[in-house]
Amino acid sequence: MNEQTLSQRLERVAAQVPHGARLADIGSDHGYLPIALTLRGVIDCAVAGEVALTPFHSAQRKVRKNALEAVIDVRHGSGLTVLKSSDAISVVTLCGMGGETIRDILIEGQQHLTGNELLVLQPNVREWVARGWLAEHGYQIVHEELLEENAFTYEVIVARRAEGSRYTPQQCYFGPLLMAERSALFLAKWRLNLQRKQRVMAHWPKAKDVPESKREEIGQQVRWITEMLG
Repeated sequence: MNEQTLSQRLERVAAQVPHGARLADIGSDHGYLPIALTLRGVIDCAVAGEVALTPFHSAQRKVRKNALEAVIDVRHGSGLTVLKSSDAISVVTLCGMGGETIRDILIEGQQHLTGNELLVLQPNVREWVARGWLAEHGYQIVHEELLEENAFTYEVIVARRAEGSRYTPQQCYFGPLLMAERSALFLAKWRLNLQRKQRVMAHWPKAKDVPESKREEIGQQVRWITEMLG
C-alpha cells in the first residue's frame, strides 16, 4: 500500500468521501488516505492527525514528496484535538483501530465536532462499541458494508446526525443495515464468531478467573447470534 494504491479497506472508505469534502483523517498513520484523495481530485483539503511520532513524520515526508503542503496539513496530536473551528471539516474518517478506541476519540473530542460532519468509521474489532456511541448521540447509520481482505473481515460504517434515530442493542451489535441485508459474508462472519465464542464458553467450567461481566457479555452475544442465524 502507498499513496497511489490504497488497501481494499481504505479504498472502501475513500469511496464514501464525497467530492469537495474538507477531510479530517484522524489516526492518519502515513497519510495514505488524504494524499490519495487529494491526488484523485476528490477532496478540497485535509487535516491528517496522528499521535505517534514515527507515522506523523512519515506522513509529513509523503505530503512534501507529492507537493501537497498547501492542501494537506499534517498535525501531531491526540484524536480530534488537532482540529480547529477554522478547518470547517465536513468529513471525519477514523480507520484501522478498535471500536473502543474510536468511541474514546469521539468522546474525548466531541467538543471539536459541530455535529454536521459525516463520520466514516472503519473499526477493526468490536465495531458494535463504535455503533453504540453513534446510537447514543443521535447519529443515523446511512451506509454499512463488509469486506474481506487478507483473511480478515472489516466493516465500514458511515453516519450523520439525524433526529429520531434509534437502534436496538442487537442492531448496534450486528449493524442495522448489515443485519437487514444478511449477505453471505455477513452470515459467514457470524457463524465463525459463534463457533469461537462457544469454544471460549466450553472452557469456562475449568476456569476460575473469568469475570462475571465477561461471562454475561459473551453469553448475551451467543444468544443474539444464535437467534439471528436461526
